[in-house]
Amino acid sequence: MSEGTLTLKAPEEVLLAKESSRTLSSLIESKENIQIIYVEDDRGNRHQVNLPASALRLLTEILAELGSGNSVQVFPLHAILTTQEAANLLNVSRPFLVKLLKQGEIPYHKTGSHRRLALTDVLAYKENIDEKRSKTLDELVAISQELGLGY
Repeated sequence: MSEGTLTLKAPEEVLLAKESSRTLSSLIESKENIQIIYVEDDRGNRHQVNLPASALRLLTEILAELGSGNSVQVFPLHAILTTQEAANLLNVSRPFLVKLLKQGEIPYHKTGSHRRLALTDVLAYKENIDEKRSKTLDELVAISQELGLGY
């Protein structure tokens, strides 16, 4: 699924994404279920596009991320990932991910000799590990403050 990754390299594209996200977010009316936008084609013809408001909010978030210089990748929640895709999502090496799988940290199934992971399982693991890191960091900050280390 990595072929669906979008990264804006040109500075003018990054700036345009940032400006577009700001404009769209100021125009979205959250009380409406359908948002209407107009798109002009290369011949100057305007076309009305009716979008679910939630889809337009997602587009706005994607543009904001691109405008911050981040790469974006969109997966359907029911997606099945390869070990490399899951490792990329977790920002770990593939061998480290395989170790996690062998330890039972993340559920997976095999398709032939290949391991496959549900995106929802990978995201649940990520959320759990992020929560643990945050809690540990909070504890370290509290200890540092108790010891007067100035953090």
